[in-house]
Amino acid sequence: MNGPATGPRPHREGLPARHTEAELAALIGLLTAHRSRIRSVAVGHGRDGHSRAAAQAFTAAWQALGKDVLAVVDCPEDAASWLRPARRLTAQTPDAWVLAGAPAGVAHLARRLRRSTDWDPARTVGFASLGTPRLVELAGADTVHGLRGAARDGGTWELHRGWTTHYAPAATADCQ
Repeated sequence: MNGPATGPRPHREGLPARHTEAELAALIGLLTAHRSRIRSVAVGHGRDGHSRAAAQAFTAAWQALGKDVLAVVDCPEDAASWLRPARRLTAQTPDAWVLAGAPAGVAHLARRLRRSTDWDPARTVGFASLGTPRLVELAGADTVHGLRGAARDGGTWELHRGWTTHYAPAATADCQ
């Protein structure tokens, strides 16, 4: 019989996995490291469920520290222009930006941010889904140079001159 397929829909390639608590803690740690003056952030996220949940979890954790979230902006994976979300993310001049989403959507947004705003990838952190060579490939090395983020295991990553470097989680006192 010919007809529409039934059953669960397949997971779309490139969509982020659910964030982990270790990932969230590492992301907060990147922004609150020793002598950090970061107080305000703007959060951009994809429209998929996991990206929304990551943005909400980050926002709640950041505000629990008594810090400011100036904007939370959802960004489509496909759009004619990413100018509107780019302007909303940079409008209030946050100290840093936080991104959650699939590499394809964030790459489009990052290119628009670089071309049309004062966004600085070195003042931006991202969830684990962005710590991949795919983001560099899609956005361009110059566009995302300096972007850092958290890995699912609580480690961190950075994008530097087209390279993606991952760092293991910091050892805790009770592991020694």
